[in-house]
Amino acid sequence: MSKANSTSTRQREEEDEQGSAHGAAGEQLSTAPREERPDTGAGVPAMSVIGWVRWFWRQLTSMRVALILLFLLSLGAIPGSLIPQTSVDDMKVQAFKEQHTTLTPIYEALQLFDVYSSVWFSAIYILLFVSLIGCIVPRTGQFVGQLRSRPPGAPKRLTRLPAYTTWRTEAEPEEVRAAALAVLRKRRFRGHEVGDAVAAEKGYLREAGNLVFHIALIVMLIAFASGQLFKSEGGKLVVEGDGFSNTLTQYDDFKSGSLYDSDSLAPFSFVLDDFVGTYEKSGPQRGTPRTFEARVTYAEGADGAERKGVIKVNEPLVVDGTKVYLIAHGYAPVVTVRDGTGKVVSKSAVPLLPIDNNITSSGAIKVMDGYKDKNGKKTQLGFKAFFVPTFAGHGKGQMFSQFPALDFPVLALSAYQGSLGVDSGLAQNVYQLDTSKMKEFKDKDGELLKKMLMPGEKLDLPDGAGSITYEGTEEWASFQISQQPGNGWALGGAIAAIAGLAGSLFIQRRRVWVRAVRGADGVTVVEMAGLGRSESAKLPEELGDLSAALVTTAPVAPEKPAASTSTDGDGPDATNEAGSRPVQPAEAPAEGAEK
Repeated sequence: MSKANSTSTRQREEEDEQGSAHGAAGEQLSTAPREERPDTGAGVPAMSVIGWVRWFWRQLTSMRVALILLFLLSLGAIPGSLIPQTSVDDMKVQAFKEQHTTLTPIYEALQLFDVYSSVWFSAIYILLFVSLIGCIVPRTGQFVGQLRSRPPGAPKRLTRLPAYTTWRTEAEPEEVRAAALAVLRKRRFRGHEVGDAVAAEKGYLREAGNLVFHIALIVMLIAFASGQLFKSEGGKLVVEGDGFSNTLTQYDDFKSGSLYDSDSLAPFSFVLDDFVGTYEKSGPQRGTPRTFEARVTYAEGADGAERKGVIKVNEPLVVDGTKVYLIAHGYAPVVTVRDGTGKVVSKSAVPLLPIDNNITSSGAIKVMDGYKDKNGKKTQLGFKAFFVPTFAGHGKGQMFSQFPALDFPVLALSAYQGSLGVDSGLAQNVYQLDTSKMKEFKDKDGELLKKMLMPGEKLDLPDGAGSITYEGTEEWASFQISQQPGNGWALGGAIAAIAGLAGSLFIQRRRVWVRAVRGADGVTVVEMAGLGRSESAKLPEELGDLSAALVTTAPVAPEKPAASTSTDGDGPDATNEAGSRPVQPAEAPAEGAEK
């Protein structure tokens, strides 16, 4: 019984020693900063302010907190995508506030209309930035140290490692070690000879990929911040034949970052020569655009040579780092307004805004100057306009277009006179008519004067007040002119982050040792073992391939009758302490190293 107890105790001690060896070997493969854990025993004094600062810094720069902050940043971007943002479209924000009077105070308190400039989003952003830098700096130092150092020597008992194989050969130990070093280096292992063994290591790109991933995240954060601070974005509606010059006064609307300088607008101009739009005429996709492009003539700089260009959806015109996107299209009826004497007061193409996919459009025609009524008094005219490019015919209710192409254009007008309200100095929507200070023109029945016109037809105003003629239709295109610094860096950072993440996930870091010593009978005993930083089924297979390659130089010695069975744990017939029989080199190509 005493002998059994002694054996059991010895086995437990060996198992504890084995676990310690595995843990120590595994820790040597890690390049992550080691966290110093304070002693939790009784009598530990309370931490000082410096201690708390160090604790907070360790928590902030841990991988766990970095992932939590990245997740919170993603969650914070959701309301910025779902709720209208003031920096993007102030009109939509105002409309949202009018429709949701209950939610508006809550959203304003939480800064949900300005998510990306809010205090809470900025706090997450800055903490993530600091956390990533705090992760990268010590890990980089550890990684550089690992690259400059050599793989450690072989453990005393290789049988304790999870992947192991051994055989006997008649080759000299020095020849075996030299051959092993050559085989390992050919497989891109970093190796050197230490004592009676060869130590080699591979898979450093795993940690390099991890560092690249974190650095790429920082690059993306910096690119995003610079894009928000130095960006500029504006819109311009251009009718065929008209042009645009990239100056601040030419924009219909303009937004920029807080650090943007308007003097940095790229000098260029363009003219919209023609807009070409074709549409599917039949089938379930009837009305779907097939050709949607703006043909322009542009010049870079004040005296640059004119060049032709075509702007398509998602294919912008790029001039000196500024991109011109085609975002919308519509129609602009050409109308001529005459006074009672027949004098032409106004002749222009008036853009109308589409209200459906078939480009049914509405807007206002305003005559602000030059018109006099029958008494010679200066006044202003206004017309509510409703336009369809393909009229479906008279029917009940309001007319609508049945196709987006300009096949059967009809313009419906209703007439007013009085003050348009443009002299008050207040901003006014050019597509809406304020009739609060205007009077309706009446028809012979005393109703509001209105009429549907086809090209070439006119609406006569009563009492010799003049007329308005629908001459034809031009097309217009709406462009977004944007300057987004940092987009290239953001794209490069995203590609690098994906590449680094793939490397950190799929590259396995592992070490291999080959020991060759002369046995008591004069025959060389070769032992080969491997250890991976993480559990991998490929490590035994790789060890089997390496042993098979080494066998060509150090072939297995012929078996000799043995008088007794060796039990010292290091012989060729020993049993791996992990519980498996060592793989013989002859079995290696088929089975690999057993685990």
